[in-house]
Amino acid sequence: QVQLVESGGGLVQAGGSLRLSCAASGSIFSINVMGWYRQAPGKQRELVAIITSGGSTNYADSVKGRFTISRDNAKNTVYLQMNSLKFEDTAVYYCAAKRKLGVPFDYWGQGTQVTVSS
Repeated sequence: QVQLVESGGGLVQAGGSLRLSCAASGSIFSINVMGWYRQAPGKQRELVAIITSGGSTNYADSVKGRFTISRDNAKNTVYLQMNSLKFEDTAVYYCAAKRKLGVPFDYWGQGTQVTVSS
């Protein structure tokens, strides 16, 4: 089992920045892909960004150029740096982990709220 704990959410004005963290513990040796999802009220959960153990990244078009995903393998932590935040970025952000690309995410965090005021 893998446990994921997010932190770093909060309230920020439009144009501001936040950094989310996701600390992984447990059977982390099995994890090669980690990602961030978000879910806004009344909307489906959407993928924001992913990062592989090799450092490859991919982003949703809506956040490209504004968000950066990174990982610190020594700390078993993945980060999501969010800059130039917009009102439409308001959502609960979830950390997720899985063994490899091409399969559904196996593990999920509890989520952290990000609220961007306009």
